[in-house]
This record gives sequence, structure tokens and C-alpha cells, in this order.
Amino acid sequence: MPKENLYLCMGSACHQLGVYEVLPRLQSLIQDYDLEDAVELKGSFCLETCSYGIVMKFKDEHFVDINPQNIEEKFLGEILPTIQKTLEENPAPS
Repeated sequence: MPKENLYLCMGSACHQLGVYEVLPRLQSLIQDYDLEDAVELKGSFCLETCSYGIVMKFKDEHFVDINPQNIEEKFLGEILPTIQKTLEENPAPS
């Protein structure tokens, strides 16, 4: 099964808000939850929601107001459940 892309905005507004502190934590969370084979983390140019803090996108879902202080909470409460739901709906062939 091809990996699903998880986009992290790397635009200038998100850069100012600490995206380079969020990135290593996000990479670590993806490893901690064994998602390396299912999800590919990709940097993105502006996702055009600059007024909502650091933004991530998975499929058609946007996650906003991410910052270095809340990335774990946002990942566990919003991002991980969305990824898991997608993986359940599209299981890898056995």
C-alpha cells in the first residue's frame, strides 16, 4: 500500500511560529506510533491558513494552531485518530 502524505507547512509564517521545533517531535511521534510504513511526512509550501498558527494537512483534513508546546497533544487528539481511521478504511493487503 502506498504511503499517505502528511504535510507540514514550512512557509515563512510557520517558520516564525516554530515549525523547526515541531518537526523533530513530529518525526519522533510517527516512529513511536509505528507509522513509518503508512505515513510519509513531507514539508509543504504555504497551506494558506497562516492566521491559524502552524498548519498540517492529511488528505483533505487541516490541523491548525499547532505549536512546539502542543504538538504532542494535537498529534494524539487530532492527527493520529485521523490517520488511524484512514488506515482502517484502507487496510494494507495481506
